[in-house]
Amino acid sequence: RVQLVESGGGSVKAGGSLRLSCAASGYTASTHCIGWFRQNPGKEREGVAAICAGPGRTRYADSVKGRFTISQDNAKNTLYLQMDSLKPEDTAMYICAARPGLFPRLESSMYDWWGQGTQVTVSS
Repeated sequence: RVQLVESGGGSVKAGGSLRLSCAASGYTASTHCIGWFRQNPGKEREGVAAICAGPGRTRYADSVKGRFTISQDNAKNTLYLQMDSLKPEDTAMYICAARPGLFPRLESSMYDWWGQGTQVTVSS
């Protein structure tokens, strides 16, 4: 089965940067996609970014376009979310998820396996 372990969260000032990592096992890049989601208590889970095998197969939420970049290192089976120009509204628990597929999706209902999450806090 697919297992996901996130790391890299923390507290930063507005305008700062963080890079989140998602270490995947039981994961095959050619047949699986990875998505990053974020959630706060009492609010709906939001798809942030997703990536699948092949060039150009990425998708971003409008709220993070131009600021966040998703990438993968297939040799290490590790996914990354580079977050730049962070805003207080980016504060959330960030969760890595996986699904079988070939095209990136941002709907949480499409994903089968989930990590434990890593907290990101952005102060003004």
